[in-house]
Amino acid sequence: MRLSSLADYAIVILSAAARRCGARGRLNATMLAEETGIPLPTVQKLVSKLSGAGLIETLRGTGGGLRLARPPATINLADIIEAVEGPIAMTTCLEQGRAECCIEENCRVKPHWSIVNSAVRDALAAVSLASLSSFPAAGPALGGAHIAPGHRRAGAEVLN
Repeated sequence: MRLSSLADYAIVILSAAARRCGARGRLNATMLAEETGIPLPTVQKLVSKLSGAGLIETLRGTGGGLRLARPPATINLADIIEAVEGPIAMTTCLEQGRAECCIEENCRVKPHWSIVNSAVRDALAAVSLASLSSFPAAGPALGGAHIAPGHRRAGAEVLN
């Protein structure tokens, strides 16, 4: 499984926005493009998607710009990925209204995909934008990402 480039760029852009202004200050798409190295048209496209999903707020005119719609600690990876790619679904049989699988009627694995899908989504939801926009403090076992209190990593105890 791999994130699309747009989802990856959205995470980079929101991390930069969290570092630069948190939920209070404002910046613009040009500043984000310069800081991240992501082309301006791509930043503008993502700003539109992220704004539509309620993750950032935009204001036109003098004193305008963009800012996070919520504090970074309340925005997580699942929120960002779903804003760009839609609902997280490991297989097409988990997507609402899609039945493209030729073995769906006899599939013995399908009932288990929702469990796997929930585990993946929960793992993404456990990583906050605040943790991604700070310098890693955790060791290599967590890959530098902060796991929210009460969330489990596969094979790990609950972190508090």
